[in-house]
Amino acid sequence: MADTALTTTAIEVRDLGVHFRRNRRGRRSFKDLFAGASRRSKPGEFWALRGVSFIVQPGESIGVVGRNGQGKSTLLRLVAGVLLPDEGGVEVHGGVAPLIELTGGFVGDLTVRENVRLTAGLHGMSRDEVNRRYDDIIAFAELAGFEETPYKHLSNGMKVRLAFAVVSQLEEPILLVDEVLAVGDKAFREKCYKRIDELLAEGRTLFFVSHNERDLRRFCTRGLYLDGGALVLDAPISEVLDRYNDDYSGR
Repeated sequence: MADTALTTTAIEVRDLGVHFRRNRRGRRSFKDLFAGASRRSKPGEFWALRGVSFIVQPGESIGVVGRNGQGKSTLLRLVAGVLLPDEGGVEVHGGVAPLIELTGGFVGDLTVRENVRLTAGLHGMSRDEVNRRYDDIIAFAELAGFEETPYKHLSNGMKVRLAFAVVSQLEEPILLVDEVLAVGDKAFREKCYKRIDELLAEGRTLFFVSHNERDLRRFCTRGLYLDGGALVLDAPISEVLDRYNDDYSGR
């Protein structure tokens, strides 16, 4: 019999905490992983997130709100499994399509064609599926004629278009989006908007970080407001944005 928890929640975050050094992420040893929090803390470290708990249901659209440096992108990276928490935990029930650090993982000396096959494969797409989706990926990225061009010779805009085109083709149930709609020209942003609308219409779960209030209101129904590394409000997105604007208006 299937575990009902796996079918009723998409993401579970319990008492989540992670700390950093002021200048760079501290290196983690196996000893650190099993040490108590007080033993791991060192001078010059701070808690980027602490005591954060929430549950996301399948099909929900969550917007993460807060000033720069309040832990929004860190939270996405913890959900994506890129970072390990120092306290608490994250359970993700289903695969994740991470639209974060979009151009990471691409290889400069490989061609566009080779990078599409490599990156899609690393995200779990089978060879047959890559072949089936390849033309759509190139068309979405507007890179026809550049398929044999080394990735390192692409403009920054081309790199972002290619990365979004690949990751947005993944069929994972959970979509993590971190500020990617802030890049690229207006026409490409509109294509991204349409693609995200399509994914939401399919019932995907969206976890969305943006400073653009218009985008948050467009895509999200629920908001998480982070301040000082803590979750200060979990409520409908309009209420969260109103609270955030009240807190920081005139500052």
